[in-house]
Order: sequence, then structure tokens, then C-alpha cells
Amino acid sequence: VFNARRSGVEPGSGMADFGLWLFAGMLVHGLFGECLTRAPSAVVGQPSYVKKVIFPLEILPLVVVGSALFHALVGIGVLLCGLCIVRGGISETVLWLPLVWLPLILLCAGVTWLVAALAVYLRDIGQMTGLVATVLLFLSPIFFSASSLPEHYRPLLELNPLTVPIEMSRSILLDGMAPVWGGLGMHSLMGVVVAWLGLATFQKLRPGFADVL
Repeated sequence: VFNARRSGVEPGSGMADFGLWLFAGMLVHGLFGECLTRAPSAVVGQPSYVKKVIFPLEILPLVVVGSALFHALVGIGVLLCGLCIVRGGISETVLWLPLVWLPLILLCAGVTWLVAALAVYLRDIGQMTGLVATVLLFLSPIFFSASSLPEHYRPLLELNPLTVPIEMSRSILLDGMAPVWGGLGMHSLMGVVVAWLGLATFQKLRPGFADVL
């Protein structure tokens, strides 16, 4: 599975193409992983906003998402520069990237709201999120291609919420392909559901934040 090549990167194309392919996958994980690991301190780390100021607390987790998104956008800029240097240009399919990443951002927001709210009551969550992010790094198709897995294991990989954005980001940026609309639709639905559940949980637990902090 952890092969140093992938479908679409030929041996003669050199390691530069593989580096771009690898970096594209790590950008998606980096966005989600940063939100996940910073979420436990989003509310716990700002007790003054919770106790003394009338403030829309649901914005605090979104600050984490915004910061992670900014870092990801910088990474995308570096990736696009790399494409210009290695391949001499950028495919016009890059315009599809915001559409693919929008459900990912909703997913990140939902997870951040959920973890931030639970961390107020369960402080040990902060010790687990880093481990979960590391596990996702190796269970996501970042260092390997989904096509390298045996056929009967691929449905399990599809359960990973990062699989679709990683694979589609690569196909859009590196292969010049349009999104797969069926997969993007399912990923969008999941993003909306997770965002709604995360925000609903946050608002449900919010009244007790001041008492716990």
C-alpha cells in the first residue's frame, strides 16, 4: 500500500510530481488536523469571553477554522507555484477547488464546534485529539493512493471523511479532471450534517460553560 509511486505518476516523471501529489493530500489533512487539535482550547482557553462578556461564543471555534484555512490557503499557493515550476502551468480545473473544499470546511467547523463544547466538560479530550489526527494521517490516502488498496478494502476507506476531498483535490489540481459529482454530493451532505450536529451540540451545552469554567 505504502508505495513510493501512484497511479498517474510515471517512473519517468521524477519525484517532483510525487512530491506535489503528496503535498496536495497533506494540505487537506493539515486543515482538518489543525482544527481537530486546536478545538479543545477554543472555548476553554478564553474564559473571559465566557464569564464576563456578552459574546457569541460560537464564533470562537470558527476562529480556529479560519486560522487553519488561512494556513491551508498559503499551502495551496505554494502548491500552485510548484505546479507552475514543475509542469509549466496550472489547469483551469483549479477553479473547481473551492467547490470541493466547501464541504470540507463545513466538516471542520462541525467537528470544531463539537470538540470545543465537549472539551469544556471533558478536559481529557485535548489529550486524544492529537492522537486521532495522527491516526487519520495514516488511514487517509495521503501516502498511498486509494487505487493501491485491495478492492474489498476500498469501501472502508470511503468511510474516512478525508478520502473524498483528498482524492478530488488531487484530480483537480494535478490531473486536470472535474469533480465526481456523486461523491461530491455525498461529501457535501455529510459536511452539512456534521456542521449542523456540531453547532446544535455546542448551543445545547453552552449554558453550562460559565459554571464549569
